[in-house]
Amino acid sequence: MTKDFFSKYGLSFVMVASYFGAGSIFIASDAGVRFGYTLIWAVVGAVALGFMGQDMSARVGIFGSTLTSFMRKKLGRGLSLALSLFLSVGCVLWCLELTAAVGKGLELLFGLEEGMWKPLAYATGGIAMVTGVLDYAKAEKVMTYMMFILLALYVVVAVVSGPAPIELAAGFLPRITSEGALLSAVAILGTTALWPNFFLESTLVKEKGWTKASDIPHVRRDLALGYAVGGIITIAIIVVAAAVLRPAGYTQLDTFLTPGLALEEILGQWARIAFLVGAVAAAFNSIIPIMWTPAYMVMRSLDRDPEGGSNRTFKWIYAAGILLGSLSPIVSEVFGLSVVDMIILFPAYNGVVGLPIAAILLFWAVNSKDEIGAHRNGWKMNVVNSLLVVLSLYAAYRSGPVIFDAIFGGGLS
Repeated sequence: MTKDFFSKYGLSFVMVASYFGAGSIFIASDAGVRFGYTLIWAVVGAVALGFMGQDMSARVGIFGSTLTSFMRKKLGRGLSLALSLFLSVGCVLWCLELTAAVGKGLELLFGLEEGMWKPLAYATGGIAMVTGVLDYAKAEKVMTYMMFILLALYVVVAVVSGPAPIELAAGFLPRITSEGALLSAVAILGTTALWPNFFLESTLVKEKGWTKASDIPHVRRDLALGYAVGGIITIAIIVVAAAVLRPAGYTQLDTFLTPGLALEEILGQWARIAFLVGAVAAAFNSIIPIMWTPAYMVMRSLDRDPEGGSNRTFKWIYAAGILLGSLSPIVSEVFGLSVVDMIILFPAYNGVVGLPIAAILLFWAVNSKDEIGAHRNGWKMNVVNSLLVVLSLYAAYRSGPVIFDAIFGGGLS
């Protein structure tokens, strides 16, 4: 039964695990606290765009090579390597905030003294380093099981929260009530349409044995299940925040862990434990696929075969990235950034730097006759994908200066 499941599904759970981390939990919780159920539709839309982006990436991998290989062919080895290293900085920043998030989550979960998150962040990097160098099939199973655990945890908490059925249903109808709601909707999109996934999907489809046109239905079925699970978890967090925290008087959140602490007062200790365990698991789960991305990109830019992640050089690049990403306590001290600052700002950096670059490359690849021939995008898919490009460029223009000022100016004011 398990073997049959993983022959048909699993890759999408790696992709969903990469985007569903501390940042996603904070954004969803914040949306529920500030706007109630009204942005549930944005989750549905973001999931649809994420699905479509991954579908395009999968077609590049099946009918062409990989997105990084395409980049090397079009830009040349030197420029491709330089761009891969530049984008890899964003992955290391993601890893920094995720190791910090896991450490902080464990500190609060076990009631440890303040500051203990720092050694725990180092330990998190070590565990991720070991887990990430497992062969792909084993790592895929670990991440898939963890996503189903997250689904169970957050759906149970959401159901017990007692959401109002009519208001919940109304949340699926698209509407924007304020500029703040618009920005939250864009943030939900940004944290769901994760740029490393554009590179990973095109690489990992071959690890699943999906190499021909007849495999496209399998890819789409896998993507549908994975993104459905991710979307339901995100909606469940919005529901918890809207049904419990908002009526309790919460108007803003100090951290992605605040909902767990607040739930203890209202629903009991079990709800705090469930929420915090889920938050820690989600943050850890994101580290591995995100940090695979630099290793695959660098290897492909050098025109070397990663051998499904078993190549020794691949493992060294992955380990080096994790090592840098474990230094969140040092980065916190040097730049004066709190854990919350890193959780918000480092994914935001990727949204305004990595996402536009990756979206443009993907749009280029899926329209390249040389790369995927007759399977290139039709006009309908181009309309959808161009929206992702336009939105990412707009977000970079609108938010970039603020984000860089905050990162180098000591955090959020």
